[in-house]
Amino acid sequence: MKMPFMQAVRERVLVLDGAMGTMLQERGLKAGQSPEEMNLTAPEVVAGVHRAYLEAGADIIVTNTFGGTKAKLEHYGLGDQVARINAEAVRIAREVAGEDAYVAGSIGPTGRFVEPVGDMSFDEAHALFTEQAKALIDAGCDVISLETFLDIKEIRAALIAIRELSADIPVIAMLTFEEKGRSVLGSPPEAAAITLEAAGASMVGSNCGLGVDGIYDILCAMRKVTSLPLISQANAGLPILRDGVTVFPGTPDEMTAYHDRMIGLGVRVIGGCCGTTPAHISAIKEALSGRQAPFAPKADDGTTWVSSRGSFAAIGAKHPVALIGERINPTGKKLYSQELREGKVSYIRREALEQTELGATLLDVNVGTPGIDEPAAMERAVFCVTGAVQTPLVLDSSSPQALEAGLKSADGKVLINSVNGEEKSLAAILPLAKKYGAALVCLTLDDAGIPAEAEGRVAVAQKIAQRAGAAGIKRSDLVVDCLTLTVSAEPKGALVALEAVRHVSGLKLNTTLGVSNISFGLPCRPLISSTFFSMAMAAGLTSAIVNVKEAPMMSAWRSSMVLLGKDVNAACYIDAYRGQSVGATVQPAAGAGGAVPVAETVEPEGIRGRLAKAVINGELEAVVPLVEEALAEGLSPMQISSEALLVGLDEVGRRFGNGSFFLPQVMVSADTMKAAFARLKQELSSGGLKSLGKILMATVEGDIHDIGKNILVTLLENNGFEVIDLGKNVPAERILDAARSHQVDAVGLSALMTTTMAQMDKVVALLKAEGVKSFTMVGGAVVTQQYADEIGADLYAKDAMEAVARIKELLAK
Repeated sequence: MKMPFMQAVRERVLVLDGAMGTMLQERGLKAGQSPEEMNLTAPEVVAGVHRAYLEAGADIIVTNTFGGTKAKLEHYGLGDQVARINAEAVRIAREVAGEDAYVAGSIGPTGRFVEPVGDMSFDEAHALFTEQAKALIDAGCDVISLETFLDIKEIRAALIAIRELSADIPVIAMLTFEEKGRSVLGSPPEAAAITLEAAGASMVGSNCGLGVDGIYDILCAMRKVTSLPLISQANAGLPILRDGVTVFPGTPDEMTAYHDRMIGLGVRVIGGCCGTTPAHISAIKEALSGRQAPFAPKADDGTTWVSSRGSFAAIGAKHPVALIGERINPTGKKLYSQELREGKVSYIRREALEQTELGATLLDVNVGTPGIDEPAAMERAVFCVTGAVQTPLVLDSSSPQALEAGLKSADGKVLINSVNGEEKSLAAILPLAKKYGAALVCLTLDDAGIPAEAEGRVAVAQKIAQRAGAAGIKRSDLVVDCLTLTVSAEPKGALVALEAVRHVSGLKLNTTLGVSNISFGLPCRPLISSTFFSMAMAAGLTSAIVNVKEAPMMSAWRSSMVLLGKDVNAACYIDAYRGQSVGATVQPAAGAGGAVPVAETVEPEGIRGRLAKAVINGELEAVVPLVEEALAEGLSPMQISSEALLVGLDEVGRRFGNGSFFLPQVMVSADTMKAAFARLKQELSSGGLKSLGKILMATVEGDIHDIGKNILVTLLENNGFEVIDLGKNVPAERILDAARSHQVDAVGLSALMTTTMAQMDKVVALLKAEGVKSFTMVGGAVVTQQYADEIGADLYAKDAMEAVARIKELLAK
């Protein structure tokens, strides 16, 4: 009888099987046919693929259910067959595997992005994954494999759904990364690993997208922030076209070249993705012979890791004291409170940008204003902040409902502010933190109030830590707030807080303080606050809630980091103060945030510069009033478009290209452009601005994935092109007819699946044979420049921003 899966992982490196789609295609899967339907119509074919991999030495057989969510199956008229298809897939795999291999239930992405980048809500994604995962678990799979996800938010929803069904079933969680080392939506491997571990993954890693060398680099980054076992599931190289057939050139020997390094890194499952065959799996199995070693997990050093979609941050251990920006809080801020009541987010976006630029490590988000729907306001605030910056979040609310709304809306692992020692708080907040994978600020007060002495506060901290541990929350995910009481009213307040910090630090727990509370009611508050801040850092404080706009606070932090040995070679200090005299106010360097000039030819404070900046920062609420102002100043719609809006969008493209902006920010800017253009069109009797060209877009026949195409359509429209979007799964003949009837300037083709790439060749050849003079452009996750050259396409683009730039360049010629 097989030992439990995770026990086997600890004892030896397991071999996972190879590509399913490639093998099914060789055995009769037709273009446009659902691979999962073959579980019902051709189970012997599916079983034959499993058997080939088992005979090659696979220890894990993956079910034919990658597209088994209702969202995917509906495209084939199979939306009501989710339970049957997934259960049958497990049955087929189980019969082949017997007691010789484990059965992994495969779950892939839905093909949609989660809000606010896409149109799918967290609850909708959660429901889709719950339905599929339940069918797989009920049918008896040994492990769930989440694979080829592009969106960290979507795979997080899948993990949360699975963990609600089962706390025990092992879950493998894998994101797909691009050559730049980030996912399509901008997640670095470290942020992905932090988020996935927090949400309940048993093992993390990467599959598809890259060859074994690229996957190794991704896993090296993940290992820095997680002690979980790792998985490598690489492609057999990048696809090429050979004699009209898509092939992967990676040889079995190439797939094993990194084995020693992988094992040393803590990789415990090695398999293959696109293009791998039983021959590759056999080579992997043979190469592992004699290379086995028990798994030695990385020791937990006590760091509290938090993450967003595009970034991550550390609290504690050897890391600098983390700065939690306090400004997104309505207390004492009439303007912000009014915006919250009106459902606006301009203040939130501005503060997110400015605090991040000034050095905030995390951003506290509080929307607690009387008379509002706080859960809805928290969702808006989280969407706004995550669309503006990459800084991880602290969700600050006394309402469990508002916290849950924020936790659903967040992209990564957040810090909840807060739980305390009261029974009511522990009962409400600990389950939320566990379910959504959040860290916790722990206030040292209980049903009796705030203890007057340090010993009492330490006792509350120990109580919370004990209860959190019983709820399954790691000790390193607790950040204890020893509470700062104003020294003008409590003369011993500062000394008690400092003593509590020392004691809690001795318990190997991370700490925080709301530093500015110490000086309330006193003159020259920053003087008292910054001095207390320095004393607290010397006492062991690992994070602080501060106003990063106050120069004395930032000066205290920078100098303390040097003196405490957390700013190596005083590099950050020197960078901030180089060339400045004592008492000078440090200004952020250009390029640190949203204050970079948009263009040398645009006056930043003029209406053109303000419009461009609105596009760059995604100021949706501000852009239409700015368009009105520009019109009132006498600018024509074409001037506003070409001299302001498109200048801003070009800057967005530049930042995307240099890696300082990511796809979610691009989409927010695109929405802002769309709102501005909608207003400008009202000024034109023709109903629109002059088109830069007419583009036909389609996802080729057999491919139901259209995320990338839809993003490109949005960006093309916002750059002034007229777009005819034929949708997905479009036959070559229909593309030909549309190109002729609309007399388009270019035809754009998208494919995500290796099994449908050959359709691009068919379309390009048909257009040329029929004498259509339109340029052709191809793109998609599996498409390369070499492939585009081989099929005779005029353009290839690796992402939507590059596609816009290249088609502009081509049509201009």
